Amino acid sequence: MATPMSASSFIRALKNEGLTVVEVGDWRTHNRNHVGPWGPVHGVMMHHTVTKGTANTVRICRDGYAGLPGPLCHGVIAKDGRVHLVGYGRANHAGSGDDDVLRAVIAEKALPPDNEANTDGNRHFYGFECENLGDGTDPWPAVQVEAMEAAAAAVCRVHDWNAPSVIGHLEWQPGKIDPRGVSMTGLRRRVAERLK
Repeated sequence: MATPMSASSFIRALKNEGLTVVEVGDWRTHNRNHVGPWGPVHGVMMHHTVTKGTANTVRICRDGYAGLPGPLCHGVIAKDGRVHLVGYGRANHAGSGDDDVLRAVIAEKALPPDNEANTDGNRHFYGFECENLGDGTDPWPAVQVEAMEAAAAAVCRVHDWNAPSVIGHLEWQPGKIDPRGVSMTGLRRRVAERLK
């Protein structure tokens, strides 16, 4: 359990982990805090965007779309490995998920199956949307997966969390498949190595 870090601490953590960061507009104050609290935070959630083209992806993740206003995450991880910061605070990325999964993340234990959607995840997770069609054939460049590892590790390092605090959307909300094509077990293993 942790208080969310400041926007300045967030960007500093990402840069300290070696990431190239692109600041998009008023990202530091662009959030959904008016509809509910952000925090305490417990982990980092990875997604895929089901979009093509970095500029289009960043625009959608910043602005949202009909029925789901932006920001849709905190950072967009592009195929070239750059992290585009589009919002900070509560973001529409996690939706409702399983309270048993949240308890496992907090305890940094193995995740149970996600079979309920009874807990507000937007309040409790940092979110990274990763540019990918999510169709199982769109490639995940090595530089992008490395950036996913580094972004997750950056947040974990600041909060003194370990790799089990990093989850995929598919592990949180029943019916979700993202980030399709990236093994979350493998990503957590990479984050654990990086945090040693």
